[in-house]
This record gives sequence, structure tokens and C-alpha cells, in this order.
Amino acid sequence: MEETKKRKLSPKTLIGITIGAVILIGGTVAAYIFANLSDKQKYFLAEKESIAFMNEQIEQRYESEFDWLETTREEPTETNYELSAESDIPIIQGGMGVDPAQLINNSTISYTHAADIKNKKISGNLSANIGEMKVDNITFHLNSKQFMVGLPFLEQFISLKGENVGKLLQEIDPATFTGEEKVDFNTLFEEALSEDDKEYIQEEYGKFIYDQLPDEAFKTESETIKVHDKSLETDKITMQLSEEKVKEILSKTIEKLRKDDKMKELFRQFLEEQLMGMAAMPEIKKEIDQTMEDYDTSLEKAKEDIDGFQIPKGLTSTIWVHDDLIAQRDFNIQLGQNKERLTTIEFKGTQLLQEERQQFNLALNVDDAMEGGKVSLSGDLSWKDKKAEDSLKLAFDEQAFTYDGKETLKDGKRDFERTINLQDPYTGDTQLIWNGTSNYEKDQMNEEHSFAFTDPNVDQNLFSLHANVEGKTVDSVDIPSKDKTTEIGTMNKQELMEFFETEVTPKFQGWMVEMLSATGNMEF
Repeated sequence: MEETKKRKLSPKTLIGITIGAVILIGGTVAAYIFANLSDKQKYFLAEKESIAFMNEQIEQRYESEFDWLETTREEPTETNYELSAESDIPIIQGGMGVDPAQLINNSTISYTHAADIKNKKISGNLSANIGEMKVDNITFHLNSKQFMVGLPFLEQFISLKGENVGKLLQEIDPATFTGEEKVDFNTLFEEALSEDDKEYIQEEYGKFIYDQLPDEAFKTESETIKVHDKSLETDKITMQLSEEKVKEILSKTIEKLRKDDKMKELFRQFLEEQLMGMAAMPEIKKEIDQTMEDYDTSLEKAKEDIDGFQIPKGLTSTIWVHDDLIAQRDFNIQLGQNKERLTTIEFKGTQLLQEERQQFNLALNVDDAMEGGKVSLSGDLSWKDKKAEDSLKLAFDEQAFTYDGKETLKDGKRDFERTINLQDPYTGDTQLIWNGTSNYEKDQMNEEHSFAFTDPNVDQNLFSLHANVEGKTVDSVDIPSKDKTTEIGTMNKQELMEFFETEVTPKFQGWMVEMLSATGNMEF
């Protein structure tokens, strides 16, 4: 009895395993569709074509934006952001005679970001005007080897090489750090998974799961359905997997993962890259090692627990296909540790995908008899004659996000008006009004944005943020030369103290006095 308790999976674990399996079955395997289509092939081809159709619509609508994104990956670019704000919130004046709203209304921030991803160089320059106080030339630079910071009161840049991070940390805390720790800044310029890695996952697992699905589990019949006021002639394709087959596919997939050292390596690599190269730090390395141990034990335990699953009705997934695209779907499975307490997972919805308009109404419902939840997503997107009118609603429990937007694209210039609402019965409703324009060309871009945060029941804006963005291609991104940097990673503890006490601190204090004197306010 005690052993049974230890092996019992929580409803959330069951849901996670099931959703993961569905994603693998419904998405990755779609790459393996051939001619002379069987019912099984028709099923996954419809999944693939539906995803591709929506991606194509987005890419067509925002073609210039995607082109500029590609330019930033391939060429050196420089982007300048000018930020200002307005506050209409009535705030009691501070004790030092400073009105926070007035301070906000008279402040601007400017940030210039330059990046050359191919040559692994990034630079940033920040300046601000806060009330009457002006701050200039706070900079940073990064390449594959080191991180540099420039401060307005120092002539030299403070530098820290990735290979010296451990030495610096050991000087600060010798009990915790060995001095061998390193930070790999290369990971900031690389994707978590390379194209070869993605192809490996598709080849090894997409095809594997696809091959495990028996042809006889799929059945097609004709059916007329009504979707968003339209009558559609469809191919109704049903995938019905028995309890035994679901368990078998899950068990074989988990066993394959357990034996796959490359997937384990990719998983660890993914974790390390998300931590920006700091995986060598003792505490972080310890956490990653523990996660990898959990990876092994979780797979082992999951495989053992599969035999105890109760899936009395198996797995049923039905799609209705019209013009090669999915118009309606109905996915259903019940599973649990015993038949008295089963978790039901349902994913249902309709979608009418057309060139100029896409409508959809989808819902995920999870119910385990003790607790449950429902998430729904509905939308109506249109793009005709370079004009868009969109509405979206994401609802869960008693909360809901809604989006309404209008766009017009003329001579390369996009004008837009967007409204985002958060409806919450406990905290009240909040509204964001986002207006602006954008213009993208091959070697330059510019945008103007205005964000107004409001209470739908009040006419006055609570807070507004304005952003002007200008970008262009440049010949190169400059990184300070070695003779202009002070490397703190090679300093011992005494040298560090002397540097900050005799060089940094007094110059910072002098800079602050000079800056406050210029504003006529010497109070700290």
C-alpha cells in the first residue's frame, strides 16, 4: 500500500504527460506525409497545412517587419529608443517638495542599441533627463569574450572577461567559489537549438511516433457541418487509440528518451544556454545537475507508472477537414490512477480559415472531479485591401483578456489602433490603449508608439508612455580596445578595494556634486 502511494501521479502530472504526447502526435509527426494519402496521412497533413496557413497569413501581413528582423540577424544594425511619459494620477506632493507626476512628465530616456550578431558584438548607450538632472553616457559593450561598462565619471571602461569571472568571485567569496568558474558569452549570440538539433528531434521522434500509430486507428467519412454561419462539406477523420495502444506509445517513447544520450545532452545544453553561460557557477551547476538527475528519475518513474494508468475509453481525436484545412476538432481522453477518479481532458473548437478572414473558437477543458479549469480562445481576424480589423478573447476562470485592433498599411506606412482589456472581478478592469505608426524598409525602420493605461470607467488616462524608435543598418559595431579598459577579473581583493575606494567612489561623488549643482539642488 505504501509503495502504491509513492507511485501515485498527481492530476497535474497526468495532464502534463497527456498534453505533451498530444503535441508530439499532432505537430512534429506532420513532417512525414507522403503521396497516395491514407486516412492517417490525411489527418496529419491537415494539421500541418492548418499551421502553415496561419503562419503564412501572419508573414504576409507583417512581411516588412519580418524582413527587418532578418536584417538584424544578418547585418549590423543600430536602434534608438526615445521614451517619455505622462502621469495624470493625483499624487500627494512628496516631503522634499517634489511632485512625482511633475517629475514623470518632465523626464525622458534615450537608449541606443547596436548589434552585430554574426560577429558577436553588442553595444548600448543610455542617457536620461530626469526633471532637471541630466545623465549621459552610461554604456555597455559585449562580445564573445568580455562584458564592459562605461560610466560618465570614469575615463576607462570596467571590463570583466568570461574566463575571469571565477577568479573575481573567489576573491570576493573564497569559501563558495573555486576560481575555475567561467561565463560563456557566446551563448547570448546563439539559438538554444540549432537547425541540425531541431532536425534530429523531428527525425528521431516525429517519425518514431508517427510509425507507432496504426493505420487502422484512422477512419474517414463525409459530413456536412456548420462553422461560423457557413455550411461546409468536410472529411471527418477520426483517430481512435485504445488504452493499450496509448500506453504502448507512451512507454516506447519514454524508453527511447531514456536511452537517448543526445536528447539528454540537448536538454542540458538548453538549460545552460537559458542561463546565459553561467552554468559553471557552483549553485547554478548544482541546480542543473539536480535537474538532470530528476530528468532521469522522472522518465524512469513515468515509465513504471504507465502500467497503472486507467484510460478506459482510450484516446479519441476527430478533425473535420475542408479544403485541406481543419474546420472543427474534438479531442477527448479520460485517465487516472483509478477508475473512481479520472481526469477528463477535452479540446474542442471550430475555425474558418480563409485568405482574407480567419475566425476561430477553441476551448480546453480539464476536469478531475475535485477541481477543474477551462481556457477558451476566440478570434476574428481580417486583412483585406491592406486593412485589418481584429478581435481576440482569451478567458480563463473568471478573468479575460480581450484585444481589438485596426490597422491600415499604405505606401509602406502602417497606422494602428489597438485596445487591450483585462477583466478581473476582484481587482477591477484595466485597459491599455496602444496607438501608433510604423514604417519598415530594407535598411531602416521607424516607429511611434503611444501606450495609455486607463480605467474603462474613467475618462482620464492614468498613465501614458510614448516611444519613438528608429533603426538603421550600420557598417560595424564598435567595441572598446584593450587599452581603454580596466580588467577587474584579474585583481586580487586588495586591488579591488583600492580601485573602488580610490578610483570609482571619489569620482562618482564628484560627478554627483557637479550634477546636482547644475540643477540648483544640493540636497541628498
